Amino acid sequence: MEVRNYRDLAVWQKTMDLAEECYRLTRDFPREEVFDLTSQIRRSAGAIPANIAEGHGRQHTREFLNFLSIARGSLMELETHLLLSQRVGLLPQGCLDVLLTVTDDVSRMLTGLRKSLEKRL
Repeated sequence: MEVRNYRDLAVWQKTMDLAEECYRLTRDFPREEVFDLTSQIRRSAGAIPANIAEGHGRQHTREFLNFLSIARGSLMELETHLLLSQRVGLLPQGCLDVLLTVTDDVSRMLTGLRKSLEKRL
């Protein structure tokens, strides 16, 4: 498949699905968490595909690699907030397990994309 824009990237598509799921899950969080874990989860989840898109839009491969690194950092931030949510009783273990499977997949996809881009340098 030819990649004409960031929307064609499988990793961008998967991270959009992940962000959407995080928005759905946090709707059920208590109202007092709106400015805490809810906000942190939503912002970090949304930052992942946003950084992939921004990096793809840059002029140079090195810039894209930098944004992929930022996206990976946001992914680790998201995982941490999800783990904390489970530990404090806001997220059931089953939901956490599903989300961590997705974040593991995304991590591998980001690594694969990085390696592919690094070969071009």
